[in-house]
Amino acid sequence: MQEDFLKYQAQTSPHPLSLKVSHADGSYIYDASNKKYLDFIAGVSANSLGHNHPKIKKAIIDQLEKYTHVMVYGEFIQNPQLEFTKELAKHLPEKLSTTYLTNSGTEATEGALKLAKRFTGRSKIIACKNAYHGNTQGAMSVCGVEEQNKAFRPLIPGIDFIEFNNELDLEKITTNTAGVIIETIQGGAGFIEPTNNYLKKVQNRCNQVGALLILDEIQTGIGRTGKFFGFENYNCVPDIVISGKGLGGGMPIGAFISSHKIMSCLKDKPKLGHITTFGGHPVIAAAALATIKEVTSTNLISATLEKEALFRSLLIHPAIKEIRGKGLMLAIIVDNEELASKIILRCLEKGLLLFWLLFEGKAIRITPPLTISDKEIKHGCNLLVTSIEELYKGSL
Repeated sequence: MQEDFLKYQAQTSPHPLSLKVSHADGSYIYDASNKKYLDFIAGVSANSLGHNHPKIKKAIIDQLEKYTHVMVYGEFIQNPQLEFTKELAKHLPEKLSTTYLTNSGTEATEGALKLAKRFTGRSKIIACKNAYHGNTQGAMSVCGVEEQNKAFRPLIPGIDFIEFNNELDLEKITTNTAGVIIETIQGGAGFIEPTNNYLKKVQNRCNQVGALLILDEIQTGIGRTGKFFGFENYNCVPDIVISGKGLGGGMPIGAFISSHKIMSCLKDKPKLGHITTFGGHPVIAAAALATIKEVTSTNLISATLEKEALFRSLLIHPAIKEIRGKGLMLAIIVDNEELASKIILRCLEKGLLLFWLLFEGKAIRITPPLTISDKEIKHGCNLLVTSIEELYKGSL
């Protein structure tokens, strides 16, 4: 399998983890030898309800028995799409009432950028340095990491970059700006939270000049930070929200959400302002509906903050310099990239799944399912601290 995997399946890194997955259930993934791994990654924040959740599985099976794909998005009235978008609107501010469903977060980013340009009639976009919004060319254009982008230039023009949390940079947002796209919490840069009411100040500046504020909630949404959407923590309501990852409970989905007035401009001049064949796929929409109903009808959202506190109380070691993030979107910061990689690989040997962040090599990702239990957290943290101690002693 390893040889065929490397030969026939395109790779994204020189050294993939190459875990041979047999099955998964709850907070665990099992390999081909039936060794179980406690999952502190959750498909990179995607498996909100863990693996093989019965309500998601039932929703998928029920919809499969009715129909799968029937028509490109937005033409036929399909109950899974309709019920899902109505349910989503219940948990959002009134001005965020209309959803366009896509296949992924990066496609939602593309749609949101187009929407801002189309509605304002402007062409300039402001984005943040060290941001990550996806990997298509449009999304890469608003990711301010030149090391990642330079091999693929030219990208989309008209992008200016500001520094996250730098209020002086907000003067770069002008009457030429169509939209400002920002992650509610910077993900790939190291799980950096906004400070000093920063997002509200960005919103105020956008309002002053008539630009639209686009918040990327692909990682921070669907309960991960103790609120349904992360922006609820920061006294801010954007004009456009981008969602994905945890929205589908492990199924492929994305969405960009705005007011009915703003979203309506994609219908005409030109028609088909944004179009997708499989966006809002009925099986995926059914799974997403089951996901958000479970997340919002239980204590999972409020429990994320209690679980965060438990993680912080257990993850204490001289090698851990800082724990960044909020809720169940946490990153351990250690001394250097080499140590971070050693910890991740040592934990893999012990049956604990951790992962890297894109642009902060000293960080270790902890983004488990929202359904993870206190007992599982304690077990995983014990494995993690034990691994660090073994490596720490070995380096002294």
